[in-house]
Amino acid sequence: MSNMTLWARPAWEVDRWVKEGVLDGFTPAAEIVKDGEDAVVRLELPGVDVAKDVNVEVEHGRLVIHGERRDEHAGEKDGRTLREVRYGSFRRSFQLPAHLTGEAVSASYDAGVLTVRVAGAYAGTQAQRIEISK
Repeated sequence: MSNMTLWARPAWEVDRWVKEGVLDGFTPAAEIVKDGEDAVVRLELPGVDVAKDVNVEVEHGRLVIHGERRDEHAGEKDGRTLREVRYGSFRRSFQLPAHLTGEAVSASYDAGVLTVRVAGAYAGTQAQRIEISK
C-alpha cells in the first residue's frame, strides 16, 4: 500500500491505494484535477463493465469508487499465455470537504475512463486576508 497526496488542500487528500481480493489485484490509475470550483477525478478502467462492476458512492464523508475488472479468459489454458493486464477487485477512496453531500457528485464513463465530478469541492478555499488592528 502507498499513500499519495495529489495537492496540498487538506479537504482532498488521496487516502490509500487499497487492494482487495487477490494479492496482485487491480489498482486503476487516478488523476484529480481542479476545474473551476469543482474537483474532477478520472480513473482508467478500460475493459471494465462499469454498469455491472463499478460503484461510486459517498459514505461517511468520503467518495468511494470500488469494483472489479473480471478476467473473461480465466478458464482458458493453452500453454501460451502472456498476461500484462491485471484483474481483480479495486477500491479507491477520497476525503470530501465537510460541506459536500452525494448530490454534489456525478459520474460518467467514456472510452475506458470513469470521470467523477465533485461540484463545489474548492468553493471557499481561497485564502482570506484578515486586517490586523492597532
